[in-house]
Amino acid sequence: MALTDSTTCVAELKSRVLAFVRERDWEQFHAPKNLSMALAAEAAELMEHFLWATPQESQALAQDPARRAKIAEELADIVIYALDFANMTGLDVAGAIESKMAANAAKYPVHKARGRSEKYTEL
Repeated sequence: MALTDSTTCVAELKSRVLAFVRERDWEQFHAPKNLSMALAAEAAELMEHFLWATPQESQALAQDPARRAKIAEELADIVIYALDFANMTGLDVAGAIESKMAANAAKYPVHKARGRSEKYTEL
C-alpha cells in the first residue's frame, strides 16, 4: 500500500528513514552539521525550480506536470533530511511543531497578522 499524508504518521516516516540510513551504515556521516547543510542544499534545489518566476508563475510551475515530479522529489529530499536530523538528534518532530506553532500564534495574533506579510516585530 502506498504511503499518503492521511494514513501515515511521523513515527513511521522517521522509522523508514532510520532503517534506510542504517542499512547503508550512514549514521557515521549524519552529524547535525552535515544534515543541516544537506537540508540547505536540498532547499536550494527546490528554490531553483522557481528562480526568477513571479509569484503567479511559481503557482503555475508547481502545477505543471512536467515539473511537478521533480519538485516533489526535492520536497521529499528536504523532508527525509529533516526526519533524519530529528532521528540523529533525538528531537520529536510533532512536539517541536506544536511548540513552534504556539510561539508563532503568540507572535502573530490573528487580529494583527491576518492578511499581512510583515514580520511580527512590524505588526
